Amino acid sequence: MTDAQLTARSLELLLGTWRTGGAGYQALADRIRLLVLDGRIPIGTRLPAERDLAGRLELSRTTVASAYRQLREGGFIDSVRGSGSIARLPGKALTLPTAGGEGMLDFTKASLPAASPLAAAARAAADELPRFLSKPGYDPVGLPHLREAIAARYTHRGLPTTPDQILVTVGAQQAIALIARTFLSRGDRVAIEVPTYVHAIEAIRLAGARLVPLTVTVPEEGPHRIGDEPDGWDAEAIEQTFRRANPSLAYLIPDFHNPTGASMSPQTRERVLAAAAAHGAIVVADETTAELDIDRPGEYLPMPRYADAASTGAPVILIGSASKMLWGGLRIGWIRAARSHIQRLIAAKPATDLGTPVLEQLVVAQLVPQLDAIKEERREQLRQGREAVHRLVGERFPEWSVPLAHGGLTAWVGLGAPVSSALALAARSHGLLIAAGPRFGIDGAFERFVRIPITYTAEEYERAFTALSGAWAVAANEPAPYFDAGSLPSVV
Repeated sequence: MTDAQLTARSLELLLGTWRTGGAGYQALADRIRLLVLDGRIPIGTRLPAERDLAGRLELSRTTVASAYRQLREGGFIDSVRGSGSIARLPGKALTLPTAGGEGMLDFTKASLPAASPLAAAARAAADELPRFLSKPGYDPVGLPHLREAIAARYTHRGLPTTPDQILVTVGAQQAIALIARTFLSRGDRVAIEVPTYVHAIEAIRLAGARLVPLTVTVPEEGPHRIGDEPDGWDAEAIEQTFRRANPSLAYLIPDFHNPTGASMSPQTRERVLAAAAAHGAIVVADETTAELDIDRPGEYLPMPRYADAASTGAPVILIGSASKMLWGGLRIGWIRAARSHIQRLIAAKPATDLGTPVLEQLVVAQLVPQLDAIKEERREQLRQGREAVHRLVGERFPEWSVPLAHGGLTAWVGLGAPVSSALALAARSHGLLIAAGPRFGIDGAFERFVRIPITYTAEEYERAFTALSGAWAVAANEPAPYFDAGSLPSVV
């Protein structure tokens, strides 16, 4: 629950382009319902008063009152005299459907099944565990041999690293939250790409920071050489943003960006790091998808080649994760940074946890030496998923556009019309959970896009695109009607 109050202006921004099929109470109720389901309006948030929202949206108060009444009848808000209307979920919405059988197919998660060597690695880790059982088991920093293996991986990728520059965390999400809590103060500005990873937005906002957007556009169709074509980032605009906003920190996904799939060119990386150095900003590069390469052109170089603070002048913190490459259920991440930054992070970590699970660290340590072979397995899985998405979009939705991403976990699909939220809501009645484009923004934008993972099987894609076909017939022509609430997509 939260004590937050949403102003009429803030809700207007979240609503985005919602009047496509009309400005009636049904369209307004449907959009607010999706904002609650997607988590863009947190549970417990107080909605604007009817009079304030009506004035802001230039609607009659009767229209807003009718929308609130429908939300109340559906269990999406509680209205308490003297307290206003509070966002909630219906009780039945808290039952999570399964991804197979007669349950919902969940496309809100962009993740692969477990890598094939994981089961054997888990058994080997269990055999290794007894030699750690005589110790307390609290490990706030990371097992020495795992930190050594991760450091060696960075050295292999072009950035000499020692184990004392590595902090092991409970997944990359904890790493993001820990960095935000350690290096940001309330009111600090953070430069962040839009669209971007949803839970990074949440973690940075919880630290009290103000977000400054850096636009990432869809990469050009087809292969191209770096330097000859745009890479998705406008380096000049980024430099101007640093001069204007003077951010304390920049959170970037430079390789196989989530959700667009774009990768930052060497020239753009150099200009971004130079801009950060000129304004004393820390650059946080989220590399959780960096090694999920399908067919990236050789001109691209990984972020570690540009992360030497001695040469760039900008402090660079790198975030990695076992969850994307190995398995989402393996909650091990890490931070690579200067020793002084690692010491600050270690000091701050006990406020949220007293240690990273030892058994999971042992599993990851077993698998790090096998990463090159696992990458080949993942490359083929992702290629098949990418081909399935491109084929099915071409067959069933010729008006949609799918840029060619050379790696990563997702396709950022252009719909040709601002109907992403309506499509996501309509898809629920056809058994598909999918995150609407605005879920990845900070202001209700990206209604013309939907993120489709490239991590599922051929059978699952056939089922998903059948659901999308039914949903599109509704979303492309009129506001989505009320549908029974599915699960709250909490991992995107």
